[in-house]
Amino acid sequence: MKKLVLAYSGGLDTSYCLRSLSQEGYEIYAVSVNTGGFPSEELQAMESRAYALGATHFENIDALETYYQRIVQYLLYGNVLRNGTYPLSVSAERIVQGLEIVAYAQKIGADAIAHGSTGAGNDQVRFDMIFQIMAPEIEIITPIRDQQLSRQEEINYLKAEGFAMSWEKAKYSINQGLWGASVGGAETLTSDQPLPEDAYPSPLKRKDSEPIQITFEKGEAVALNGKKDRPVAIIQQLQAIAAPFAIGRDIHVGDTIVGIKGRVGFEAAAPILLIKAHQLLEKHTLSKWQLFQKEQLSQFYGMQLHEGHYLDPVMRDIEAFLASSQKTVNGTVSIALHPYRFEMQGIVSKQDLMQGTFGSYGEMNTAWNAEEAKGFIKVLSTSAKVYHAVNKNQ
Repeated sequence: MKKLVLAYSGGLDTSYCLRSLSQEGYEIYAVSVNTGGFPSEELQAMESRAYALGATHFENIDALETYYQRIVQYLLYGNVLRNGTYPLSVSAERIVQGLEIVAYAQKIGADAIAHGSTGAGNDQVRFDMIFQIMAPEIEIITPIRDQQLSRQEEINYLKAEGFAMSWEKAKYSINQGLWGASVGGAETLTSDQPLPEDAYPSPLKRKDSEPIQITFEKGEAVALNGKKDRPVAIIQQLQAIAAPFAIGRDIHVGDTIVGIKGRVGFEAAAPILLIKAHQLLEKHTLSKWQLFQKEQLSQFYGMQLHEGHYLDPVMRDIEAFLASSQKTVNGTVSIALHPYRFEMQGIVSKQDLMQGTFGSYGEMNTAWNAEEAKGFIKVLSTSAKVYHAVNKNQ
């Protein structure tokens, strides 16, 4: 009997895959990779469903720390927001999920890997690329994509197999993880409709204000309100504090890997606050050209990650640059939280480059005199002077 590892979420698509492939004679290892979205009771229900559908073994891989170390920390170092908006919540998760699944498949000597992606989305590309690159000897099986199944056909099959579970599609599809939640619904299929308040997983509960402080060391969040903890724990604690203010909501519009435009809502209070706080601290502690080069490379890094090119060696090169750039990104950022919004109030850092020793912008300088300033301006304007002198009649 052939061993098959199934990327299993417990939803309709992967439940169809599990049952149909077990009926074809495969020994199914249903694998769930937790990147921050599964509470313990949901995992228990998922495990029970997997065995009922025919799984030989169910495995839950806790990948929270791996997710942070391999991907999230670099998204923070780079202040990565796709199209200036979206913190790559889902695309980042799929990469680490794919890596964990293929590693597990190799560990048990699997003959095949299966996933429940359709042929119309980004996930099929991300999963297949990782599986093909890391384990070209393992067959990839995709029943939903290959059979072009509709949702109703999957439901009818499972009912015929004796699994008349409640498969009604929720009004909004929510994918929750450590680095934010995506929200899809009828409105996101249009270009003009906003998501209603009840579409978001965290309703507004706080109508007051609250000051908070985030401390960074070498670009990593190491303390929240003066209390030190692991970066993953700080992300979770910050989310718990900020989510009741309904902060970090937006709708992202972008290009999918398969060439069509897509629109998705998201809620990412902790990621947005961390990125904006980190970015403010960098403005004070990095040089002009460090900031410029980081912005270019970070945009490219986010694009490559989104489109499934995580395993391209250039990504390790960019990660090395981003990590090197964080040596002086140390300090504490003060933030005020309000309903639906936040204010970055300021930073305190021993490596703040805005030092009064060298003068205050627009006020008084102490590092040069008037004649030196005039000479600098004269030299600085030389290139443009030459151009306009040569081309004065153009």
